Amino acid sequence: MWAGIFRTLVLFYSMQYRALDDSGDMRFGAGSGDFLVDSPEAVAQAVGTRLRLWLGEWFIDQTEGTPYQQAVLGKYTAATIAPAIRARILGTQGVTALDSLDVQIDPDARQAAVTALISTAYGPATVTEVL
Repeated sequence: MWAGIFRTLVLFYSMQYRALDDSGDMRFGAGSGDFLVDSPEAVAQAVGTRLRLWLGEWFIDQTEGTPYQQAVLGKYTAATIAPAIRARILGTQGVTALDSLDVQIDPDARQAAVTALISTAYGPATVTEVL
């Protein structure tokens, strides 16, 4: 019941994100073509942006961000990595379900590769981020 109500409420609000190019910079110069509006791609970009924000990094709200130092990085975090990433994805506006999540940690390269299949208020989307 609540999922249906939530989905209905999300559809009342327009979701608009400025599109990013392949290097992660905001796109300009194409007017409304530079925006992702009410689309799975907009939600996927929002998820990626939220995953790249570290906890405490945003000066306006120090409680916002992904808890990398607390739950992802380090020797004894194997049990907390996926739940931390999962919570961050599910807390994103427009995400209605997390269908699958794969997190690969490469300690030598000091990178984490996240691949998630999500259901959004606008349709399915795939999120692939190397953090």
